[in-house]
Amino acid sequence: MSEAVMTATADATVAETVVKPEAEKARVNKPKRKKKFATKENQNKAGYTFMFPFAFLFVLFIIIPIGMAIILSFTNFDTLQFPEWIGFDNYITLITSDTIFMKKVLMNTIIFAVAVGPGGYVLSFLVAWALSQMTRGVRTVFALIVYSPTMTGGVAMTVLWKIMFSGDQTGYINSWLINLGVITEPIIWLASEQYLLIIVIIIGLWSSMGVGFLAILAGMLNADESLYEAAAIDGVKNRFQEMIYITVPSMKPQMLFAAVMAIVNAFQNGAISTQLAGNPTPGYSAQLIVNHIEDYGFIRYEMGYAAAVSVVLLLLVMVFSRVANALFAEKE
Repeated sequence: MSEAVMTATADATVAETVVKPEAEKARVNKPKRKKKFATKENQNKAGYTFMFPFAFLFVLFIIIPIGMAIILSFTNFDTLQFPEWIGFDNYITLITSDTIFMKKVLMNTIIFAVAVGPGGYVLSFLVAWALSQMTRGVRTVFALIVYSPTMTGGVAMTVLWKIMFSGDQTGYINSWLINLGVITEPIIWLASEQYLLIIVIIIGLWSSMGVGFLAILAGMLNADESLYEAAAIDGVKNRFQEMIYITVPSMKPQMLFAAVMAIVNAFQNGAISTQLAGNPTPGYSAQLIVNHIEDYGFIRYEMGYAAAVSVVLLLLVMVFSRVANALFAEKE
């Protein structure tokens, strides 16, 4: 009997020693889960804290101005009196009555955007690809030279190109063409309706090597070398084939960023024509949507109508950006 009691007591002691550590483990693990959850929550808070300044500035300088422009586009507002709600009248006037916008401004903007947007994008890609084949020191120097027009201010750009396209014999273009026998008398380039838009497009292409160019160059320089080695084994024989089959597919994010930046810059680049020829340009020959907005908003003080034109510009940029996204976005 006593042996049975002792055996039962021993079994109970063993069971207690086995159960006790398990219970202690459960108690230890439970706070760890809570601590892990608390750590994740603190990380989220830290992320929101770091994100708040950007989100605040984005809402303050992007979302709110866009919302105000959309609201003002439905009003008659001259900056002096309180805005008067007129519904879609500004948009109806823009489509049906503003012949300058429909015949001149819209066509000029589309021609300029198509020439400078895709043209500048292709030019940026080709120049970046050429620079990526050079050694580091030479590449740095040439990249700085190519990027420098973007860093020059509007005043410096205007002085340079006004000298180039001066309307007398002292202008470099006139002087060269006269010496070559192409023309017999100077052309007043910056007052000519025939040539002004072409000049603006040339300057736009010259200054299009911006952030998109640097993004493409960075993408090319950081491409995986093993892909090129594998391609060489598979039969890729020259640089052009490498560019088509390896370089372009491997840097689609940079290509998309550069495309969107090229589109946005092409549509908002209205300072060139006004700095060269004033606002409005002669015969509205190089008048862009941005210049039309400035004309009605800051010269005529028709802010409601200018806001309607700016909304149309926003829609155009969104449409072209969607096209670029469809072409270069990663397929899931």
